[in-house]
Parts: sequence; structure tokens; C-alpha cells
Amino acid sequence: MLKALSTIGLLLISNSFMTLAWYGQIAFRSRLEKLSIAAIILLSWGVALAEYAFMVPANRIGSEAFGGPFTLWQLKVIQEVISLSVFTLFMLYFMKNEALRWNHIAGFVCLILAVYFIFKR
Repeated sequence: MLKALSTIGLLLISNSFMTLAWYGQIAFRSRLEKLSIAAIILLSWGVALAEYAFMVPANRIGSEAFGGPFTLWQLKVIQEVISLSVFTLFMLYFMKNEALRWNHIAGFVCLILAVYFIFKR
């Protein structure tokens, strides 16, 4: 149980950095507009390095290959659900011009169903 919770916690942190690396330059456009695209790419790579510093241990701790509780299929689906959950919170907090709509929620329900089916033995 500890490995499962550690994996999920590390994936939450990792995906927070990933979302910031990928979409932070849009959310913080007014603060970064003086930078060149090369500088923004380097800044994003720096943030993405932090993402990998949490993602790699999460996958190693969680993977059955290293004594963890999850198959690779399960790890991938968990990661996707966490990624969209973190992204949703990011969108709601930073991107006020984007609304959460019914079709987004329907997509999340499909992901929850994916988790159900992937974990079904």
C-alpha cells in the first residue's frame, strides 16, 4: 500500500511540473512575453527536468518489474488520470477564459471507466 501511495504522490508532483512546463508559458504569457522562444523552451526544459525527477522514481516504485503493485498498463492509465486531473485544476485556477464543459466531464468519466477496465483481472 505504501508503494502505491508513494507512486501516486510522486505522479501528482510530477504532473504538476509537467503541466507547468507545457502550459505555464501560456498561463504566464504577460510575464514571459519579453523572452525569446528559445529562452521559453529552456525554461520549460528546466521545469520538465523537475518533472522527470519525480516521474522516474514514481514509475520504478510503482512498477511490478521493481516490486511495485502496478502493471505498466495500470501505471499509464493512473498517470493519464492524474495528468488530466492536475490539468483541470490548472485550467480552472489559471486560465479563467476556458470553461469546464459537459463534454470534458464526459471524457473524465470515460477515463474513470478506463481505470476500472485496466484494473479488472
